[in-house]
Amino acid sequence: MNAVAQPKTPGRFMRRTRTTLLLVVPVLAAMPLRLAASPQAPAQPTPPAVRLVTRAIAVVVAPGEILHVESTGSGDAVVILPGLLGSAFGFRNVITPIAQAGHRVVVVEPLGVGWSARPKKADYSLEAQARRVGAVMDSLHIPSAVVLAHSVGSSMALRLALARPGLVRGIVSIEGGIAEAAGTPGLTNALSLAGFLGHFGLQGMVMGKMRSKFRDSSGDPTWVTDPVMAGYLAPLKDRYQDVIAGYKAMASAPERLTLAPRLPRVHIPVELLLGAAPHEGGPGDNEVGSMRTRLPELRVVAVAGAGHWIQEERPQAVIDAVNRMAR
Repeated sequence: MNAVAQPKTPGRFMRRTRTTLLLVVPVLAAMPLRLAASPQAPAQPTPPAVRLVTRAIAVVVAPGEILHVESTGSGDAVVILPGLLGSAFGFRNVITPIAQAGHRVVVVEPLGVGWSARPKKADYSLEAQARRVGAVMDSLHIPSAVVLAHSVGSSMALRLALARPGLVRGIVSIEGGIAEAAGTPGLTNALSLAGFLGHFGLQGMVMGKMRSKFRDSSGDPTWVTDPVMAGYLAPLKDRYQDVIAGYKAMASAPERLTLAPRLPRVHIPVELLLGAAPHEGGPGDNEVGSMRTRLPELRVVAVAGAGHWIQEERPQAVIDAVNRMAR
């Protein structure tokens, strides 16, 4: 598969270039390893600031199971796991600053999330999702990383830390609780939106519903604009049948192992960022209390003025938390 490079300028002092790769990983099924990528774009005169390259990589972990991955920068790895309604787009305000600080930032969109595949008969349990994240890290030769996760992605990160302790150095959780199954209220919201995607003329209704749900779950809703909502909707709108099938498979996916009783075995630092403004979504007081009791190295940080989408509402708080964890 040929790599396609598209220059992208995220800011005045940073230039990013996007390339696309295909990577096949023999982890969840016995498959030969193949890597198809074209050379990097021809070298340009060195700009006055650091030049970042973003690679979009399709990682095949099993037949029909293709994860969309984006890698930016170099250095010690920071792996980002979006929530069910998220994608790499949702972290656009934090990727460049974290990479600029000297990190390789790798966004892994779990199966059924963002631009990743949505096969009907896959195992969508959170344990299986965590294994896939580990497979991606292995394929990209990442021996360990700080994991930044949003919402249910945090439960995937905790499961990965339990299954492969050496792979996760620390976790920064954005509004993530102890999800014991993928069928969370966030998934209910995702299904309610997806049901309208295939109806001609209802795109405006979907956009309106998205705006409403995102505003209700935000402490500072000024970030909820039509262009941003279009960015969140982009991975969903042209493949609504796959989206609905994937979400339904997630809702019915059984978990073999419960997470909460195993949390005392997570011997890495975990920083939980909670929006301090009133908002819908996120873990409740009892859930946070359980995390305080069970996680040996938990630090809880309240982010003033923010709700569930701290990476959008207060991106600097997320950047600071990652930098603290990565020291």
